[in-house]
Amino acid sequence: MYLRFAFRVPRFVRGKYGFVRLNGVQGACFLSLSTPESNNKRACPSILRVVQRRRLLRVNVGAGKKMTNDEWGSVCRDIQNSIGENNFVTWIKPMTYNGLREGVAHISAPTSFVADWVSRNFGDEILHQLARSGADVDRLEFSIDATAPAPQPVEKKTSAPAAKKPAAPARAGEGLGAPIDNRFTFDSFVVGKPNELAHAAARRVAEGGPVTFNPLFLYGGVGLGKTHLMHAIASELRARSPEKRVVYLSAEQFMYRFVQALRERDTMGFKELFRSVDVLMVDDVQFIAGKDSTQEEFFHTFNALVDQNKQIIISADRAPGEIKDLEDRIKSRLQCGLVVDLHPTDYELRLGVLQQKVEQYRKQYPELVICSGVLEFLAHRISTNVRVLEGALTRLFAFASLVGKEINLDLAQDCLADILRASDRKVTVEEIQRRVGEHFNVRLSDLIGPKRTRTIARPRQIAMYLAKQMTSRSLPEIGRRFGGRDHTTVMHAVKRIDELRGLDNQIAEDLELLRRMLEA
Repeated sequence: MYLRFAFRVPRFVRGKYGFVRLNGVQGACFLSLSTPESNNKRACPSILRVVQRRRLLRVNVGAGKKMTNDEWGSVCRDIQNSIGENNFVTWIKPMTYNGLREGVAHISAPTSFVADWVSRNFGDEILHQLARSGADVDRLEFSIDATAPAPQPVEKKTSAPAAKKPAAPARAGEGLGAPIDNRFTFDSFVVGKPNELAHAAARRVAEGGPVTFNPLFLYGGVGLGKTHLMHAIASELRARSPEKRVVYLSAEQFMYRFVQALRERDTMGFKELFRSVDVLMVDDVQFIAGKDSTQEEFFHTFNALVDQNKQIIISADRAPGEIKDLEDRIKSRLQCGLVVDLHPTDYELRLGVLQQKVEQYRKQYPELVICSGVLEFLAHRISTNVRVLEGALTRLFAFASLVGKEINLDLAQDCLADILRASDRKVTVEEIQRRVGEHFNVRLSDLIGPKRTRTIARPRQIAMYLAKQMTSRSLPEIGRRFGGRDHTTVMHAVKRIDELRGLDNQIAEDLELLRRMLEA
């Protein structure tokens, strides 16, 4: 009589009914009984107890035993107790047991990556638990089933409520990233000249066709619509293609998940989760600058998704090349797609935003009256960003509804006095120099340097003129900011540009454009 088990070194074990010889043959082992045939039935249980008591590996009684799905469920529980809940839910739970044939346990996995990882790290444990349950199994064989669920992160358990409501079906990718704000749609996005290119590019990506802009990189200052467009893209993609895994999250959340994976020693689970998405959207990517380990993981995740022709959408507060402490290899990859700048809002765009918000507030406050000229006043005075503008209008409507007054200019000035004071933007000489240098394609070192060629001297005079008109700096202070020049040089520049304004239309247009850019 033979009993198969996983012991390699020959040993003799003495039991109540005789001796047992344990022979290892090419990794498979057999248990031979030296007792009379009549004692086999009584000897077997005794020998098993001896083997187990001597801590020899658990023995499989019988041969060729098949396994039912219920028994596989019991095996899974034992595996979970052995490797932990986190590893079990991430790697083993997505597997499907397909039966045991001729000593081979057939298991299907959602991806080849998962199959290889489980085979390398948990294959011996699965074989051990299968043999312990009584299955006659020699090896595991994995197949790929694309319809199987992908690994999902483990959610922390919370106390169960008294009455549970039936859970709504989860969208693909939901739970991995941040929630999408349904208020931010393309219909609620006000399009103007400063953001029309960004809006058109976002629309194209949201259509979900062939990947053309990869990555799409949106950048701009605070409150210019980057996050609005990111949420709008995610909402549109999920509406058009519910089966796609669309993940939106901030760079801070990406870093947090990576650190959590390191702490739980589950980096491979992290990699599989983020590299199996169809669309990855990362907001405020400048947050990972200077964080070497997070940048390393982001770099490899970026490459893996691009290689699979998956869409990537990134946003930041500045252009990729201007993000300090961001690795050069990441900068170059972010610049290889479509980089779109959301410019500061102009008067027409701000007025359009206010008009749209008023239409929404009329439903909430139908009895309130807003006088003409109020929206124009706000659009002109509050030019910092759209969030401040919307917040001012919200405060104005709330205040008017509480005191029962109509919204006029006097009420707006009294109610928004602090916002109006803060919105009186103070332009600096350094900002003027930077804007003028960008406009005329002149380096800052040349603008404040000794060169006197016409292509440099004229922009320098314009910068001095704007510094005198738009700042409270004295002439000597302005001169010092321009390479230590004398105050008489500044006086000459101001006088010269003032004369040319009426003679040269091009200079007049340049001055007006620069002034609008600096005031925005």
